[in-house]
Amino acid sequence: MAAADLTETAPAAVTITIAAEADLIRVRQALRAEAQRSGLGLVDQTKLITAGSELARNILTYATASRGTVLVEQVGAGQRLGVRATFRDSGPGIADIGAALTDGFSTTGSLGLGLPGAGRLADEMTVDSASSGTTVVITKWAR
Repeated sequence: MAAADLTETAPAAVTITIAAEADLIRVRQALRAEAQRSGLGLVDQTKLITAGSELARNILTYATASRGTVLVEQVGAGQRLGVRATFRDSGPGIADIGAALTDGFSTTGSLGLGLPGAGRLADEMTVDSASSGTTVVITKWAR
């Protein structure tokens, strides 16, 4: 492995169960720690933590039994380091992902800014959903 090639470095990873309000703090702490370790600046740390906090809250609000997980890990691509957070739940799924990613769309009467806002704060975001649950993956890269 070449010293500068970070794609072969084993990333650190932590999985957190999201089942109560107190878990939101643990999610934010894990995101901050990995963001700092990956060299994200303060503004990008804040964006990642804000996006992750929103996605964790969505699990508490929408998932079956208000339960899910997040896997927080460092990722590398060539010379770049970043943080990837994978949020999973076994909720009812998102019936219309396109609508859910539109500002103002809500099934609960909220402002409908959370999921699309998380996407804007992250550098990359994917949403996969079925009747068996939803997986949202966000990535933030160090600049």
